Amino acid sequence: MSLGRSLELFFIDGRPDGMLTAEVFNWTGHVLRIPRTQIKQGLDRPESKHTGVYVLLGQIDGVPTAYIGEAENMRAVIAQHVSAKDWWDEAILVSTTGDMLHKAHVKYLESSLVEIARSVGKMTLENSSTPPRSSLTEAALANMESFLDTLNMVFPAIRVDMFDQRARPPLPRSLEHLQDDQEYLFELRVSKHGIHATAVLENGQIVVQSGSLAKSVWTSSSTAQNTPYHRLHTELLNNETLLAQGDTALFTKNYSFSSPSAAADVIKGHSSNGRTAWKHVPTGMSFGEWEALQLDIKELV
Repeated sequence: MSLGRSLELFFIDGRPDGMLTAEVFNWTGHVLRIPRTQIKQGLDRPESKHTGVYVLLGQIDGVPTAYIGEAENMRAVIAQHVSAKDWWDEAILVSTTGDMLHKAHVKYLESSLVEIARSVGKMTLENSSTPPRSSLTEAALANMESFLDTLNMVFPAIRVDMFDQRARPPLPRSLEHLQDDQEYLFELRVSKHGIHATAVLENGQIVVQSGSLAKSVWTSSSTAQNTPYHRLHTELLNNETLLAQGDTALFTKNYSFSSPSAAADVIKGHSSNGRTAWKHVPTGMSFGEWEALQLDIKELV
């Protein structure tokens, strides 16, 4: 079981949608989020002059767009982007508390973040290509990979999900083996549409397994179009996590959902109650019934 981490968010002007800093205990990294409307105040902060990597977030013609860059003085480069790029409305500056990153470090981070963002496919990148990774010593490489691991924990906490990789590697145990485990294996079937999906409850996430089938077309009424899960269904088709095969679509890799209903919506192609749609394989209970059974009511009273 992974250990917990302590994340400190400081809302500089007391507003959740304003400038903030993010730091993790025992991590040298420092993250500064600056709304474009506060860019002057943000660039007046000393950490904006540090060597680091930055992300610009906004929209171009209604399409969510990002740009990832690096600089030895982020203040100077961001100031140039104010006049050169009119589409972004938020900047994320990543550095270290002691300004300990150097050019090779941030070029490695920039390249890695571009690769991750392209792989996840949540946002269009204005970057024309993926920059090459800089050459680092074995020790520096390990340090930067550790830095990235923590950074990718921080990003979702400040509402930046473009690096949130929900595709999961295959579990080191087979589904047949999991059937002997009474806690974790679930399935969803819609026989008339030829849908059968299998999922494992892992670290609080519903991980739908590669080879599961979903609807290839979103079928909700017009009032349910363009919902978060409709957009996710489209996104998974676009990045080929779901591969359309006529009326059904195949999960080409394991994919993690935040709730049983999120997974059920994408699989069934419409809004549904995942707590009743998913069945616990060994017992046949619904997810909701199985969940309730896990609580010892006598201990809670």
